[in-house]
Amino acid sequence: MESTDLSSAPAWHAPAPPAGTDVPAAASATVGGLRALVSPAALAGSLTELAWVGAHALLYPLGTRTEQLRLDDRYRPGSQPPTVRALFADDPLAAHIPVVLVHGLVDNRSVFTVMRRALKRRGFAQVCTWNYSPLQRDVESAAAALGRHIERICQESGHDRVHVVGHSLGGLVARYLVQRLGGDARVESLVTLGTPHAGTRWAHVLPTPLVRQLRPGSPLMRELAEPSPDCRTRITAVYSDLDQVVVPSAAGRCDHPDLGARNVLFRGIGHMSLPIHRGVVDEVAATLAGRRDRAVASSPLAA
Repeated sequence: MESTDLSSAPAWHAPAPPAGTDVPAAASATVGGLRALVSPAALAGSLTELAWVGAHALLYPLGTRTEQLRLDDRYRPGSQPPTVRALFADDPLAAHIPVVLVHGLVDNRSVFTVMRRALKRRGFAQVCTWNYSPLQRDVESAAAALGRHIERICQESGHDRVHVVGHSLGGLVARYLVQRLGGDARVESLVTLGTPHAGTRWAHVLPTPLVRQLRPGSPLMRELAEPSPDCRTRITAVYSDLDQVVVPSAAGRCDHPDLGARNVLFRGIGHMSLPIHRGVVDEVAATLAGRRDRAVASSPLAA
């Protein structure tokens, strides 16, 4: 596994927990964490989160229908400024691979309003979203449905593979697809944003079948921890130390030994703000363009 730490605010619950527990052992870490919560950067991130949640609530009704793939020649790299063309200098075809955006629990494609437009402006010619029912009963059936949707995208676009970006539960659905259902044959790369790869404590609050799967140590989490030596999808897990949904935030890392995931920590960004943050969008764009594997290999931050 590789890790990158992108600093913008103090971490308050991001450190990896000691073996056998998800609670930091040192009492001083709690005191330091409380101080970090009232730091200017953390307060700024919290205010941004609140503002975006309000805006997202207004956009939510507009995102209830699943978007169809539409090709738009205006966003092809050839007509873009040099900075955009440079993103695809090593592999111009990377811009043409379809990008599928998958939302989180009780959400819809409106959460990707900013990211969808930003990726197109960065030269990605085919960006679409996928909605699944808020009444979905389990991750497995949602992953199977996502697989069928990706098959349709490949048929319509003529491409053999796609990129997937999943926010929150959407990232876990996509991971199950590539790791357990053979979706790695179709998914070139997967970027997860604020996804509870190791579960979240909040899943103990709501005892629905789907939410119970998100509890640390659940049968689903144990299944995802099983060996997956042949998974071909490149995985990047973006997580934040200010995530209010994935608790502890270190659970947003994908540390499966067979997947070789890149884990990228952003500081001071709330859970709902991850898909709209410019730094996160830049990271997603660079990853999908295939420019991050080489950069991280020589980075002193890589672990």
